[in-house]
Amino acid sequence: QVQLVESGGGLVQPGGSLRLSCAASGTIFSANTMAWYRQAPGKQRELVATITTGGSTNYADSVKGRFTISRDNAKNTVYLQMNSLKPEDTAVYYCNAKSVLSPYSDYWGKGTRVTVST
Repeated sequence: QVQLVESGGGLVQPGGSLRLSCAASGTIFSANTMAWYRQAPGKQRELVATITTGGSTNYADSVKGRFTISRDNAKNTVYLQMNSLKPEDTAVYYCNAKSVLSPYSDYWGKGTRVTVST
C-alpha cells in the first residue's frame, strides 16, 4: 500500500522559511513524478511545483525564485524549500506521486498546514 506522509508545516512570519518533506513508502519512488500542491481556504487546489524522475523541475509563477523542489531517491523523500514566505502562501500543502509505470497510479498525502502570519 502506497503512503505519502508530509511533514514540516507550521506557523512562520512573513519573510521566513520552511522546508516541507514528503516520505513515500510502498512504491518505486524513483519511478514517480513528484509534486507539491496547495489549497488555501475557499480556493481550489493548485499545483506548486513538480520534479520528474530525471530531476527536471517546474514551478507555479507565484512561487518561482522563492520555492525549490528536490528529491532524494535513496531516502524516498521529496522536499519543498520555501523562502521569502508571504501571507498568500498560507495553505494546506499536499504531496502527490504519479507513477511513470503502468498502471500510472496517482497518490496523495494527507497534507501539512502552512500559515504565514505575524
